[in-house]
Amino acid sequence: MSENATPQVRVVLVDDHEAVRSGVRAILSTDPGISIVGEAENGIDAAALCISESPDVALVDIRMPGTDGVWATERITNETKTRVIILTTFDSDELISSALAAGAHGYLLKSVKGAELIQAVHHVAADRHVLDPAIAGGVIARLTAAELSAQAPTADPIEVAQLTAREREVLMLLAEGLSNQEIAERLHIGLTTVKTHVGALYSKTGASSRVQLGRFSLGVSANEELR
Repeated sequence: MSENATPQVRVVLVDDHEAVRSGVRAILSTDPGISIVGEAENGIDAAALCISESPDVALVDIRMPGTDGVWATERITNETKTRVIILTTFDSDELISSALAAGAHGYLLKSVKGAELIQAVHHVAADRHVLDPAIAGGVIARLTAAELSAQAPTADPIEVAQLTAREREVLMLLAEGLSNQEIAERLHIGLTTVKTHVGALYSKTGASSRVQLGRFSLGVSANEELR
């Protein structure tokens, strides 16, 4: 490498499927500006690998046995200078929001083209953020909804009275950022029951997003304190 040559982007691959890692490795290896410096099958090993190897970028699957990609992302971004790109087949709003909140610089679906994946690695290594075009529209829409919800009125006593005790419990946990599954586990009820309560909350409050429900919960809390 000459003195003026751009340093290689050092990358680690984190996925519990060896075939996936092999495929991604083959794609990235076509770019002489990228070097694969390690691989891991779970979040714990991924965090340890990033601490020991100090890669520039970690490509991390979001669903893995034991510790998932969100846990790994949070540890990696908090404990190292490595930037994380989530590379997954899952495109749910909850997972995208959780990954970005954990510090991910990018979120790509495994259907991404090879050239786009290579470009994303270089972008993130340069401290830029990347989103798969298939999910970018949804993320922008949610940010717009969140901005509009900041102007939405909070709950009044009449609206609060329409909620059952269980619906209030679900609302407060939802406002904490818990997923439907996490709410079910916290309240020791079924996932279907939680979805029913969430549906009732949308119907009774007129909210159109979980962000708006979270804002509504502020009014509920305020009214509870006045009792």
